[in-house]
Amino acid sequence: MTYPAADRKTTSRPLQPTAADTMLSRIFRPRFHAATIDTLYGAIVAQARLPEFYEEFGVADTVEGRFELILLHLALVIRRLEREPRCAALGRGVIDAFGRDMDHNLREMGVGDLTVPKQMKRVFEAYYGRLRSYQAALAEQDAAALEAVVARNVFDVAPSTDAPARAPAETHPGAAQFARYVRRAAEQLERTDGVQILSGRLAFPAPRAILAGDENRTDRQD
Repeated sequence: MTYPAADRKTTSRPLQPTAADTMLSRIFRPRFHAATIDTLYGAIVAQARLPEFYEEFGVADTVEGRFELILLHLALVIRRLEREPRCAALGRGVIDAFGRDMDHNLREMGVGDLTVPKQMKRVFEAYYGRLRSYQAALAEQDAAALEAVVARNVFDVAPSTDAPARAPAETHPGAAQFARYVRRAAEQLERTDGVQILSGRLAFPAPRAILAGDENRTDRQD
């Protein structure tokens, strides 16, 4: 974290850090093993690929549909990490892992070297847009607001212009159930101990349990 410089009444040269200061900063600077970051990002991708989302919730089993579910789960995890002071650097590492994965996927799909940076810019614009929209909807504690975000992003349902008050569940049958999953996932991550997250372990709700009304069941990622 960067702090603003304190006002100074003199023009003396700033003190240079001593060898002891440098050593202490290295000791206490948060460091996370690459394996921890890879494990967390792997859990995000594994959850996003669960067939229940596509076969039972009705998410489109396409490149775009799978991309949206990665964005969703990444946003939920980063939202949790931002609430844990010790996890700020870990969150940045997970986002970097996401970037590397997307870059690799674009190249595997045949996107040329000159086009990849433009596509990556769009990828991160999409991610930060989803992060803001999910954070705002979850903060409102309003089921309709979260359903609207889910319908727009996950199910690609455009907001209604002729009936603004219409519930999102009327525009897509899976929106309400999926919004319950998102809310439950956010709550479950919120209750996850910081030490567990720092060790690379996450637990998401079991999608099929949401459909069955057994919302306490989890799919643990160890």
